[in-house]
Amino acid sequence: MRDLPAALMDRFRYASVDLAGRDEGVYEAAGRPTTDPIFGLGPADARIAFFGRDPGRDEVHVGVPFIGAGGRQVRRVLFERHHGGVMRGTDDALMAGRSYFWANTVPYKPKGNKAWSMAVKRRFQPLVAEVLCDLWHGGDVITLGREAFFWFGLGQSAGARRQLEQHWQREDRFEQSLGLDYRGPDDRVRQLTLHPLPHPSPLNATWFKHFPGLLAARLDRLEASP
Repeated sequence: MRDLPAALMDRFRYASVDLAGRDEGVYEAAGRPTTDPIFGLGPADARIAFFGRDPGRDEVHVGVPFIGAGGRQVRRVLFERHHGGVMRGTDDALMAGRSYFWANTVPYKPKGNKAWSMAVKRRFQPLVAEVLCDLWHGGDVITLGREAFFWFGLGQSAGARRQLEQHWQREDRFEQSLGLDYRGPDDRVRQLTLHPLPHPSPLNATWFKHFPGLLAARLDRLEASP
């Protein structure tokens, strides 16, 4: 698992010094500096990136995203797919995700697991965009939940934001994909394909039981194609 480049890590720390609404108590209990972002990253040449909302309590304690109840929903599908059998424990969960790239809209845990405000997402958007565009060279992004999907409209054209809105209104939004010319740092344009899925949290009663099948179907299409 890679670390953030030192200069980029410092920029995240600087941007988060006065971050209101961070769950300071969880960081203190975990013995983790409140200004350190939590990223999974992964191989630069990973074909697929998983993009979620923000880390939770388990992620702060382990120091890796997508390791709590919702994230293990994702990793369990990956483990069964690539290793067979039943995923047991954190080591298996981490092994399941090694060939993928992992990031969140905001790499800090909010109090009460409430979604960060638009102002906070905008504060960190340029830095997270730099992570995606400079540290990952793939093109397929599996977004988890509405917040993660619409993050790709921040700082983009009205046309791009309209594409996102129209896709989300589709009844088959979790089966269909959306190609997007994403304008990243220094106005560089990356061609990305977003593959939205519902948030895998157990609290998402509408979609929780359907999530493993939806993710498996996405991976069937993505990993079977050249």
